[in-house]
Amino acid sequence: MKIFTRKSELKEFLSTQKDDKKSIGFIPTMGALHQGHLSLIKKAKKKHDLAVVSVFVNPTQFDNKEDLAKYPKTYDNDVALLESVNCDVLFFPSVEEIYAENVTSEKFDFDGLEYQMEGKFREGHFDGVGTIVKTLFEIVEPDTAYFGKKDFQQLQIIKKLVEKYKLPVKIKGRPIFREEDGLAMSSRNVRLTKEHREAAPFIYKTLKKAKKKFGAKNPEELTKWVEKQFKKHPLLELEYFTIANEKTLETVTIIEPDKKYRAFIAVFAGDIRLIDNIRLNK
Repeated sequence: MKIFTRKSELKEFLSTQKDDKKSIGFIPTMGALHQGHLSLIKKAKKKHDLAVVSVFVNPTQFDNKEDLAKYPKTYDNDVALLESVNCDVLFFPSVEEIYAENVTSEKFDFDGLEYQMEGKFREGHFDGVGTIVKTLFEIVEPDTAYFGKKDFQQLQIIKKLVEKYKLPVKIKGRPIFREEDGLAMSSRNVRLTKEHREAAPFIYKTLKKAKKKFGAKNPEELTKWVEKQFKKHPLLELEYFTIANEKTLETVTIIEPDKKYRAFIAVFAGDIRLIDNIRLNK
């Protein structure tokens, strides 16, 4: 595996690969890698000549400076995991390499997607996401980029970014990877206390029950039911639960038969914030 820390050197290397007509699958990450990330790399390896991974903890997408400071950094373990799946290229830049002296976000208009769910609770988050993803796409120039559906809102926003800026890259969303007990894999899971880790699968169990009730209850009744389940839980605090149109991400009150719906949830386990989602209909 080749490791680059300078964008100029990475671009030069990838340029020679493209001259040889090699295709590139790209997986942007913030490190603290897990099996969910590895599944994306394996998919990229199957579909492309080169799998390129970036590890960069992007400061402009954190609305909480303490969360940024505590975000897990596991470089040696990340490298070992990448080598275990035969990743071809790792891009591991510094903040200075990406932002120079101007660590700020561009402003983006994602046609309202950015104001739903996470956007209501994390000010400026999607401007930060748009800034780093657009920058990385311009550096790597991949044929296809792969993202997990755990961050479904982010996935839809990146698709909108590509559409609006006419970026020459395909975006592929891949299924959520879960632990055996159902907890969605996340880099933040390593920060959970033993007690909170044992409690956390309740999130997905509740989502699955909500899916079963979908249709029998209207969205408002279902939301109240979920809120009631979490009020009774001693260790988990619900930030939000919403049923939204998959395309617009807008919270819905009426279910239309020809639309696709998804339930989204954010929960605090102590000071660790966990998100998840589930498709509700075919």
